Amino acid sequence: MEPIVQISLDLTTIADALAMAEVAVEAGVDWLEAGTPLLLGEGLHAVAALRKAFPDHPIVADLKTMDGGYLEAEMMAKAGATHVVVMGVAHPATIRAVVRAARDYGIRVMGDIMAAPDPVACARMMEANGVDYIIVHTGFDERGEDRARTPYDHLAEVAAAVNVPVQAVGGLSIDQAADMPRHGAPLVVIGAPLVIDKREFRPSTDREALQAILRRFVDRVKANKTEE
Repeated sequence: MEPIVQISLDLTTIADALAMAEVAVEAGVDWLEAGTPLLLGEGLHAVAALRKAFPDHPIVADLKTMDGGYLEAEMMAKAGATHVVVMGVAHPATIRAVVRAARDYGIRVMGDIMAAPDPVACARMMEANGVDYIIVHTGFDERGEDRARTPYDHLAEVAAAVNVPVQAVGGLSIDQAADMPRHGAPLVVIGAPLVIDKREFRPSTDREALQAILRRFVDRVKANKTEE
């Protein structure tokens, strides 16, 4: 598949998320992610606000669902999400429930294999249960305790093991993220807020600089080719 750029709106207020999303969309970003901090801070209202402001853009709700799969996916779909995230370490019944809700409401499911003891087996299990995408994710706290950990630890093996598109997230530099299509992960994520060259960019400051950085990132990703 052709590379897709997704911005993770890991902000805590709707106002900040909308401002950052506006900059990202102007820069050519394809998908908007209502990050977990945003969903914790604003809930369904954040998804609804993004849908209203950006009616034509896919919206990923990063719920990290562990239980109550059908209801959580249903709620996010009704609020305007086009994609929801379920955890691979959840019970397979939960994964199947999320997939069932997604089919009922015409949305897609992303399966996050973070913390799975066997990432390849987890990815295969999720694909077998109907998940549309696999996320190879090295967690924030995990990286905090072991800075050597990255998605590269499992990415090649997972990408080779499944037939659905793969995304890699967690501790990647901007250069590494832009190169992900060459490693079999065409769904590329860039985080927001962004820290670049030890400078923190937020939507209220340095808008032009932030937009230029995002535009260059989008261009780099689109120029890459996914390894078959």
